[in-house]
Amino acid sequence: MARPGFVLLARPHGLDDGGLRFGVTVTKKIGNAVVRNRMKRRLRALIREILPEHGLPAHDHVLIGREGGVERDFARMRAELLAALERARAGKGDPPRGPRRARPGDSPHHRGAPKGAPRGAPKPPVANGPSA
Repeated sequence: MARPGFVLLARPHGLDDGGLRFGVTVTKKIGNAVVRNRMKRRLRALIREILPEHGLPAHDHVLIGREGGVERDFARMRAELLAALERARAGKGDPPRGPRRARPGDSPHHRGAPKGAPRGAPKPPVANGPSA
């Protein structure tokens, strides 16, 4: 479930203990290490407060930090997480996203391949000096 400050992913883990597990991730797009760590601390605080009572049993929960989540009001994020968990409990996930659109700077070429070389083309042999 996508929310303005985070994305919640919840999947059944299939373990016999029935406990819930969680994870937190924040990408470098969000900011430098200080900003990312602050975001992770905020998400962990939400998890500690809300998941024991409102989490889905026998599920893995992953919170992915989104841009703007660091400045977002904590009470608002708490309400958004509760709403996202209720939607997940009811089986009402967000609709699938469309295909990814190309952004400026995205390259259609495979990394490491010479420009213009077709994908999967064999690399030219490297000369290692005289053969014996």
